[in-house]
Amino acid sequence: MVSITECPRDAMQGLHRFIPTATKAAYMELLLGVGFDRLDFGSFVSPNAIPQMRDTAEVLDRLDGALEGTESSTELLAIVANVRGAEAAVRHGRVKVLGFPFSVSETFQQRNANTGILQALDTVKQIAMICQAHGRTPLVYLSMGFGNPYGDPWSPAIVADYTEKLVAMGIRHFALADTVGNSTPETITSLYPYLHDTFPDIELGLHLHSTPATGRQKLVAALDAGCVRFDTALRGFGGCPMAADKLTGNIATETLLELLDERGIETALNRDAWAAAQRYSYEVF
Repeated sequence: MVSITECPRDAMQGLHRFIPTATKAAYMELLLGVGFDRLDFGSFVSPNAIPQMRDTAEVLDRLDGALEGTESSTELLAIVANVRGAEAAVRHGRVKVLGFPFSVSETFQQRNANTGILQALDTVKQIAMICQAHGRTPLVYLSMGFGNPYGDPWSPAIVADYTEKLVAMGIRHFALADTVGNSTPETITSLYPYLHDTFPDIELGLHLHSTPATGRQKLVAALDAGCVRFDTALRGFGGCPMAADKLTGNIATETLLELLDERGIETALNRDAWAAAQRYSYEVF
């Protein structure tokens, strides 16, 4: 069984046109009907940094009304960049997972959160305590996990060293993140098993960015490397606006589903609901 985190937040955040709150909420409601493991739906970050996500709380309010009295197996995941964001996120009962982008590149950590790596480690520690107090799950993205365009030091050993520090804080959920799309099938098949084998007790997923031409090759490599947890986005939208002027999108969910179908790998998704979400995305995006 493969678990998928659908990432509409990552898909939307780089779009210049503000998507109305009602449209976002309707889209999220459709995606919740598909049965993904998690839905990366929004972020509690500065609206000056990510204007598209300034209405995350309002989207949640609309979802609360639409989903009242219903059950969904999908966990809602919100991105936070600091303690204040974490405190805001846990005020909403439907938010079950708090994701923190921790960069193994000092330059990107500064660009993404205006803090250095040492301060980010302390922030993760505080967020983990908030999650423990409120019964939520902290998830850390190992951003720039496959290298960086800034010339900062990188190696598998560096990624493992920071992972070890985070594990010591009690973090058990990780996503190895290819923030700018510079991973290759070769680096995926070497780095993912290395981390997985070094830390066998953690949940390790892959958050890959890619051009459409190389996305399938990366997914094949990831599956061959033993990965069973993927972050993807419908139609391959997305990318981190803090990383580069030209966004490199998420790998398309439909590409992953096609590959899984070819291999006979079960996902337990509602394909009718998936088709409805696809139709809606073409109508509004």
